[in-house]
Amino acid sequence: MNTIDKQQIKLAAWPAIVHAKCPRCRQGNMFANSMYGFHSQKMNKTCSHCGLNYDREPGYFYVAMFVSYAMNVAEMVTVCVATSVLTGSMNPWLYVVLALSASVILAPFNFRYSRVALLHWLTPGLHYHPEMS
Repeated sequence: MNTIDKQQIKLAAWPAIVHAKCPRCRQGNMFANSMYGFHSQKMNKTCSHCGLNYDREPGYFYVAMFVSYAMNVAEMVTVCVATSVLTGSMNPWLYVVLALSASVILAPFNFRYSRVALLHWLTPGLHYHPEMS
Protein backbone atom coordinates (compact mmCIF):
# COMPACT_ATOMS: atom_id res chain seq x y z
CA MET A 1 0.00 0.00 0.00
CA ASN A 2 1.57 3.33 -1.00
CA THR A 3 1.49 6.58 0.96
CA ILE A 4 -1.39 8.05 -1.02
CA ASP A 5 -3.60 5.05 -0.20
CA LYS A 6 -2.72 5.31 3.51
CA GLN A 7 -3.51 9.04 3.49
CA GLN A 8 -6.87 8.41 1.79
CA ILE A 9 -7.76 5.75 4.37
CA LYS A 10 -6.94 8.17 7.23
CA LEU A 11 -9.00 10.94 5.65
CA ALA A 12 -11.92 8.57 5.03
CA ALA A 13 -11.97 7.66 8.73
CA TRP A 14 -13.22 11.09 9.83
CA PRO A 15 -16.64 10.90 8.13
CA ALA A 16 -17.09 7.41 9.62
CA ILE A 17 -16.23 8.72 13.09
CA VAL A 18 -18.47 11.79 12.82
CA HIS A 19 -21.43 9.70 11.63
CA ALA A 20 -20.72 6.90 14.17
CA LYS A 21 -20.13 4.17 11.60
CA CYS A 22 -18.59 0.75 12.19
CA PRO A 23 -14.79 0.93 12.68
CA ARG A 24 -14.18 -2.21 10.60
CA CYS A 25 -16.27 -1.59 7.46
CA ARG A 26 -17.25 2.10 7.92
CA GLN A 27 -20.70 1.26 6.53
CA GLY A 28 -23.01 0.07 9.32
CA ASN A 29 -24.43 2.39 11.97
CA MET A 30 -23.23 1.95 15.53
CA PHE A 31 -26.40 3.53 16.95
CA ALA A 32 -30.02 2.73 16.13
CA ASN A 33 -31.36 6.25 16.70
CA SER A 34 -30.32 9.89 16.76
CA MET A 35 -28.19 11.55 19.42
CA TYR A 36 -30.74 14.11 20.61
CA GLY A 37 -34.43 13.37 20.79
CA PHE A 38 -37.17 12.26 23.12
CA HIS A 39 -35.76 8.76 23.50
CA SER A 40 -32.58 7.31 24.90
CA GLN A 41 -29.73 6.35 22.63
CA LYS A 42 -29.67 2.71 21.66
CA MET A 43 -26.45 1.13 20.46
CA ASN A 44 -26.72 -1.72 17.98
CA LYS A 45 -25.29 -5.06 19.17
CA THR A 46 -23.63 -5.82 15.83
CA CYS A 47 -22.82 -4.05 12.58
CA SER A 48 -25.59 -4.46 10.01
CA HIS A 49 -23.03 -4.56 7.19
CA CYS A 50 -20.10 -6.71 8.35
CA GLY A 51 -21.47 -8.34 11.52
CA LEU A 52 -18.84 -6.93 13.92
CA ASN A 53 -19.90 -7.41 17.54
CA TYR A 54 -19.55 -3.95 19.12
CA ASP A 55 -19.59 -5.27 22.68
CA ARG A 56 -16.17 -6.91 22.44
CA GLU A 57 -16.28 -8.56 25.88
CA PRO A 58 -18.35 -8.32 29.07
CA GLY A 59 -17.97 -4.87 30.59
CA TYR A 60 -16.21 -3.53 27.50
CA PHE A 61 -17.92 -0.15 27.54
CA TYR A 62 -16.95 0.60 31.15
CA VAL A 63 -13.77 2.06 29.64
CA ALA A 64 -15.96 4.48 27.66
CA MET A 65 -16.99 6.02 31.00
CA PHE A 66 -13.39 7.17 31.51
CA VAL A 67 -13.28 8.63 28.00
CA SER A 68 -16.61 10.38 28.66
CA TYR A 69 -15.28 11.71 31.96
CA ALA A 70 -12.22 13.20 30.21
CA MET A 71 -14.47 14.80 27.58
CA ASN A 72 -16.73 16.21 30.30
CA VAL A 73 -13.82 17.72 32.23
CA ALA A 74 -12.44 19.31 29.05
CA GLU A 75 -15.85 20.77 28.21
CA MET A 76 -16.37 22.17 31.73
CA VAL A 77 -12.91 23.76 31.78
CA THR A 78 -13.54 25.26 28.34
CA VAL A 79 -16.89 26.72 29.45
CA CYS A 80 -15.37 28.18 32.62
CA VAL A 81 -12.40 29.72 30.79
CA ALA A 82 -14.69 31.14 28.09
CA THR A 83 -16.98 32.57 30.78
CA SER A 84 -14.03 34.18 32.53
CA VAL A 85 -12.68 35.69 29.31
CA LEU A 86 -16.05 36.88 28.04
CA THR A 87 -17.61 38.17 31.27
CA GLY A 88 -14.75 38.67 33.71
CA SER A 89 -17.18 37.67 36.46
CA MET A 90 -15.93 36.44 39.82
CA ASN A 91 -19.31 34.99 40.85
CA PRO A 92 -18.75 31.25 41.52
CA TRP A 93 -22.44 30.43 41.01
CA LEU A 94 -22.26 31.65 37.41
CA TYR A 95 -19.45 29.17 36.75
CA VAL A 96 -21.24 26.32 38.54
CA VAL A 97 -24.51 26.88 36.67
CA LEU A 98 -22.84 27.20 33.25
CA ALA A 99 -20.50 24.22 33.78
CA LEU A 100 -23.32 21.95 34.98
CA SER A 101 -25.60 23.14 32.16
CA ALA A 102 -22.93 22.34 29.59
CA SER A 103 -22.44 18.93 31.21
CA VAL A 104 -26.16 18.10 30.99
CA ILE A 105 -26.56 19.43 27.45
CA LEU A 106 -23.49 17.58 26.16
CA ALA A 107 -24.18 14.27 27.97
CA PRO A 108 -25.70 12.56 24.88
CA PHE A 109 -22.74 13.75 22.78
CA ASN A 110 -20.27 12.39 25.36
CA PHE A 111 -22.10 9.06 25.62
CA ARG A 112 -22.05 8.52 21.86
CA TYR A 113 -18.57 9.75 21.02
CA SER A 114 -16.83 8.13 23.99
CA ARG A 115 -17.99 4.77 22.57
CA VAL A 116 -17.03 5.79 19.04
CA ALA A 117 -13.55 6.84 20.24
CA LEU A 118 -13.18 3.59 22.17
CA LEU A 119 -13.98 1.46 19.15
CA HIS A 120 -12.14 3.51 16.52
CA TRP A 121 -8.94 4.43 18.39
CA LEU A 122 -8.59 2.61 21.70
CA THR A 123 -9.33 -1.01 20.79
CA PRO A 124 -6.21 -3.00 19.93
CA GLY A 125 -6.60 -5.30 16.94
CA LEU A 126 -9.70 -3.58 15.55
CA HIS A 127 -8.79 -1.98 12.24
CA TYR A 128 -10.46 -0.82 9.06
CA HIS A 129 -10.75 -3.51 6.36
CA PRO A 130 -11.39 -1.86 2.97
CA GLU A 131 -12.39 -5.18 1.41
CA MET A 132 -15.49 -5.23 3.66
CA SER A 133 -16.79 -1.90 2.35
